[in-house]
Amino acid sequence: MRKDFNEFKTFIKGKNIAVIGIGVSNIPLIDFLLSLGASVTAFDKKSKSELGEVATGFEIKGVKLNLGEGYLDNLVGFDVIFKSPSMRIDHEALLNAKANGAYITSEIEEFVRYCKGKVYGITGSDGKTTTTSVISELLKAQGFKTWTGGNIGIPLFTKIEEIKEEDRVVLELSSFQLMTMNSQVDVAIVTNITPNHLDMHKGMGEYIDAKKNIFKFQTPKDLLIINRENDITASFKDEAQGKVIEFSSKRELKDGAYYKDGSLYVFGNEICKKSDIVIKGMHNVENYLAAFAATYGEVSVEVMKNVATSFRGVAHRSEFIREVNGVKYYNDSIGSSPTRTLATIKAFEKPVILIAGGYDKKIPFEPLAYEGYKYIKKLILLGATKDKIVEAFNKLKQEEGIEVPIYCVDSLENAVLKAKELADEEDIVALSPACASFDMFANFEVRGNKFKEIVNNL
Repeated sequence: MRKDFNEFKTFIKGKNIAVIGIGVSNIPLIDFLLSLGASVTAFDKKSKSELGEVATGFEIKGVKLNLGEGYLDNLVGFDVIFKSPSMRIDHEALLNAKANGAYITSEIEEFVRYCKGKVYGITGSDGKTTTTSVISELLKAQGFKTWTGGNIGIPLFTKIEEIKEEDRVVLELSSFQLMTMNSQVDVAIVTNITPNHLDMHKGMGEYIDAKKNIFKFQTPKDLLIINRENDITASFKDEAQGKVIEFSSKRELKDGAYYKDGSLYVFGNEICKKSDIVIKGMHNVENYLAAFAATYGEVSVEVMKNVATSFRGVAHRSEFIREVNGVKYYNDSIGSSPTRTLATIKAFEKPVILIAGGYDKKIPFEPLAYEGYKYIKKLILLGATKDKIVEAFNKLKQEEGIEVPIYCVDSLENAVLKAKELADEEDIVALSPACASFDMFANFEVRGNKFKEIVNNL
């Protein structure tokens, strides 16, 4: 049972609050906390000049600022600390603050704790955003007032008093957001789990444990949706607190969602043909199966079919940009892990000229080489991981005698120009980096937009 938000309003009024990170989700959070009568200090590693008008605006409103190098040195004397999602709970500054009595939380944790509406939480290594978006589209098409947030959309905590009990709330939740989550989610969906974010987590065990928090605090009346064909998610069935529905792209499930003979089914009802779905690839079939299982009983089969045959996908996810001299260019900048990139390149009708490489998340690239070589015509590499990816493909050559032509470049512009030079008519060029963007770009969206700009200027 979720708490009454009036409790939070009473609790927060007059409190000394720290907000760590002056970013997209925390800027509205700071304004919201001010409106509730809290005294707020904002912390960020950026300087005042880098934050510009945001910093000036907050100072005018009475927000104290701790900025620049050593910005966390003064994290003392606070009643409540809202941390940024990527900040580990065992950071020394947070441990010291907690030892001194501070309550440590995050925007998304407080939102789930007090939200009145029915909450659908989606996590997984791949497919989170598409599944979240499909579930939102299904619920909207059925007529529900639907709110989308978490890792995408708007920071919903600031809207919490507008959300009614009959509304539907769909949240994409990352492992970072889930690490300290201890609130109940009505419908939890885990798309799949493969190695990811091992630069931030202490190991695969911690990563999996974080994901489990999406269903760990459910009640017997709640629902868990899991991928039957992923060994890790399939094992969650034994730990579920509520009802479990499985989905599968490989076997028929009497009481679940499944793919068989070119069609998608849920509880025996045929929803649509795979060929009818606008967004291609077996990974998107799985995303739809998860969404159908999660909304079955609330959304009609007719609405499911309409959404599947009309939804055009999400930006930066196998997004067609344009055709130049008979060559098609696709932006899959969200492809920040080898498994995600594999799913993307498998969806095309022929081997692609793949542009990959970026920030090192400490994930092995052997799966991209050993499973992906047959889907890659030529490989163009850039960024911090290019040597590690070359190493994985060299290993494939030495052990299996299989060679993929590889070209290393020093920028995204040169990667696109190299692809244009190498491509023959009817070829496909895809940016799907198998890595995060942080070595060269602020995030995957900035990287994807830059790629689109370069391709559009060819």
